[in-house]
Amino acid sequence: MENKIKLMSHLVAGYPSDEDAFVAAQALVAGGAEILEIQLPFSDPSADGEAIQGACTKVLSRSYKTQDGLNFIAKLHKAFPQITLYIMSYGSLVFTPGVDSFCKRAAECGVKGLIIPDLPFDFDEGLTESCKKYGMENIPVAAPSMSAERLHKLAFAGFTHIYAALRTGITGSQTTIDSKTLDFLSAVSSGGSKVYGGFGINDGNQAKLLAPAVEAIVAGSVFVRIITKNQTDKDALFSEVKQKALELTGQA
Repeated sequence: MENKIKLMSHLVAGYPSDEDAFVAAQALVAGGAEILEIQLPFSDPSADGEAIQGACTKVLSRSYKTQDGLNFIAKLHKAFPQITLYIMSYGSLVFTPGVDSFCKRAAECGVKGLIIPDLPFDFDEGLTESCKKYGMENIPVAAPSMSAERLHKLAFAGFTHIYAALRTGITGSQTTIDSKTLDFLSAVSSGGSKVYGGFGINDGNQAKLLAPAVEAIVAGSVFVRIITKNQTDKDALFSEVKQKALELTGQA
């Protein structure tokens, strides 16, 4: 479809179960998502809102490990080899086993990039270097709270992609796409990096406003809420997740 909006959809590994999370992934792909951003559950997130934090808490309550998440991602890669897979998590999960070791394991599962919001792009504990070593990319996060000087430094640091958080605070709440948002995205892309834009994207109107300014829109909490609502009904889960993906990609 010529006017299809590129969607990167966020999914919490193992939520509410690996089986249900896989059904959600199938629905996202059926709905037109081209990138799956898989979050490894984390106990003390700095950017996640109520929906995603609650999902992570539930998964961790059954002693879910990083390796469980990586196994889930490997299953996704086998099922959907045409889909780009990214890992989103926090620095301690990458740093604890060793950055190089983590990157090697991620790459072996089919991961193409890492999004680690609490590792600054210029003090990343060797993440960018290790990603390159294993054929992946480090995707740093830009936020509107950054100073103009620091944002400029990030924009011209040579990253292929930058994840732009469209507002300060945590995920989940509705985001208004206005002139300030578009100016911020213009600054993020000024050095030639392609931009993924997310935080609070819930409906097709937002997606249409945002799409011309980014490589892909990012949506997460909206899908987690649908999964939570339908976690006892796999057919409804699949149907509603797919329908929302179709809406966000401009196909509904």
